[in-house]
Amino acid sequence: MPNRLLRAVAASLLACALAACGHRSSDSDTVTMLIESSPTSLDPRIGTDAQSERIYSLLFDPLVARNNRFGLDPALALSWQVPDPQTYIFHLRSGVHFQDGRPLTARDAKWTIDSILNGTVITVKSGSYRTIQSVDTPDPLTLVIHLKKPDPALLWNLCDGAFGVVPYGSGSDFWRHPVGSGPFRFVSQTIDKDVNIERSPNYWSTPAQLARVRFAVVPDATTRALELEKGSADVEVNALTPDMIETLRKQPSLTVEDGPGTTLAYTVFNMHDPLLKDARIRRAIALGINRPLIIQSLLCGEARVADSVLPPEQPLYWSAHGTPDEVSYNPARANALLDAAGYRRGPDGIRFHLGMKTSTDETTRLLAVILQQQLSQIGIALDLRSFEFATFYADLVKGAFQLAPSRWIGGNEQPDIFHYAYSATSFPPHGGNRGYYASPQLDALLDDAAATTSDSQRSDDYRKIQQVLAHDLPSLNLWYLDTVIVHSRRLTHVTTAPSGNFEFLKTATLSH
Repeated sequence: MPNRLLRAVAASLLACALAACGHRSSDSDTVTMLIESSPTSLDPRIGTDAQSERIYSLLFDPLVARNNRFGLDPALALSWQVPDPQTYIFHLRSGVHFQDGRPLTARDAKWTIDSILNGTVITVKSGSYRTIQSVDTPDPLTLVIHLKKPDPALLWNLCDGAFGVVPYGSGSDFWRHPVGSGPFRFVSQTIDKDVNIERSPNYWSTPAQLARVRFAVVPDATTRALELEKGSADVEVNALTPDMIETLRKQPSLTVEDGPGTTLAYTVFNMHDPLLKDARIRRAIALGINRPLIIQSLLCGEARVADSVLPPEQPLYWSAHGTPDEVSYNPARANALLDAAGYRRGPDGIRFHLGMKTSTDETTRLLAVILQQQLSQIGIALDLRSFEFATFYADLVKGAFQLAPSRWIGGNEQPDIFHYAYSATSFPPHGGNRGYYASPQLDALLDDAAATTSDSQRSDDYRKIQQVLAHDLPSLNLWYLDTVIVHSRRLTHVTTAPSGNFEFLKTATLSH
């Protein structure tokens, strides 16, 4: 296959480049972390891309914190009660201050929520708080949220990666110099160059061990690998191709940490497209993609085939594998579906063309080339166009594409992802339903799951929701990526998280 040759050449060039580079140790107290693109906004009310969510989670505190067991722990809220399904009472910690010295109170938490809902900031996150009727602050350390209707996803929308408390009065330009209460404070950002943060001197919990972290924006994967080998960078998370990782494993100055991940790679279909609104075509595309082969050849086995948006470790996960709607590789069935849909092959063997937009990320582009080759076998010509991440992401968010590869990072660990990504009320700019999928059956199940107080009924609703999505295929779940961290040996106490977040920076240390 052409992609094998391409990967072999890339690996060979990388190995030669690494051999030519001399290792240069750094004695700086600054940890340099390599990221693929600039965060779009470090305002936690606005940023939804991976870089934004991962970095602002180091600057801001949520009300509650997710753990690796798919549960919630206290954060700014020491405790909370739910006296009835439409009332949540949070008791906040005392003695918490923002990084500029201002005390953090319930008024700040109320402002954070109100500013998302009242238009102070324009954000797709507003849809996640659609059920909130009002927010009260009976005293400086008590926050009461009143709901229009029961919403079991509320707590998950108040946790890290989704939420961070900002100071009262923070407006639409807050992103320029964000001020939070987290273990690190913002220093500077230069778009397409870097983001600099430093340890906060007045953090309310265990202080960070690292003095400073520089997030260096390096779009090219080979350059990222070289920076790590030279010692001019210290760490990256899921930002290298598998071939590069295998090469870097052999470098004595570096260490590789890996483990099963929950980050979901998927391909979204634009349901407004005349071709893709036909479910037979979407299913044919799914049947024409050999996911296990791609995992082994492109990802070096560092992934698991995905049969749902939720990861298998999630208690509400239900696998679509083995059902009549199974989408395991079956080109014969794909060809039959396309023939039945009336799209016969032309003299050149092509049935029709589809456009796929991608970012310039190396692994994503290689994936697109492989998909192009595999879909050509069933008569679909995939026309590829790559854009810098900011342009690609802007088009993705507003639905300006036919097909597009993307990832759910962290947000797919809880069932609210189904409303955010597939509800008819979550079309952009009010949510993440970027393919404009609409299903009255799914929306009814989502409403029932939100309204019921029965755990068994809610589980049954989410099982049926996953069945509907497996049948309709508004997007194709590809695989759950392993979390792989490559870091210098001077950076210690590095641990992986299933979602691939940057939480390890809160506890990592430097050895000199």
